Amino acid sequence: MNIINSVSNCIIPIIIMIIIICGLKDRREMFDLFISGAEEGIKITYRLIPTLIGIFFSIELLRCSGFIQMITNILKPILSLINIPSEIIPLALIRPISGSGAIGVATDIMKTYGVDSYIGTVAAVIMGATETTFYTIAVYTGNLKVNKSSKLIAAALTADVVGMLAAVAFCRIMSMDFS
Repeated sequence: MNIINSVSNCIIPIIIMIIIICGLKDRREMFDLFISGAEEGIKITYRLIPTLIGIFFSIELLRCSGFIQMITNILKPILSLINIPSEIIPLALIRPISGSGAIGVATDIMKTYGVDSYIGTVAAVIMGATETTFYTIAVYTGNLKVNKSSKLIAAALTADVVGMLAAVAFCRIMSMDFS
């Protein structure tokens, strides 16, 4: 474990040194490149701010309106027929929209049911198997100025649903007693 800690503490300085050495070898103006990169980063951030404000506002509306609880109540009987725990519905709804919101929901699930419980395990696997789809698409398409992203969103949400169903199936298989 000590070796891993030592290596992880040295990795970033080593990468920085490699970049500086390559820049010196190629006789490039490293500080000028840094400044132009920082300027470009600020421009990208400025372009993304309206999109991010819209996403954060939408998340807060969903949380405060009771919409998530309403959807959970509607889907609960259907999901119970196919052995999907209804306790993960709020996580499944928030995860494509917000990573931090999903972390909050997953934490609540794990506090309520326990980290080693079936539901806690499903929540953890969903967090690893899915992406914050709308945030990621907003960042990338906003930066690239893509206007038509409906097919991209459909494909990404399909991947999220498949990831969530696979998480439930995988956790169900792993929780079976084969003895």
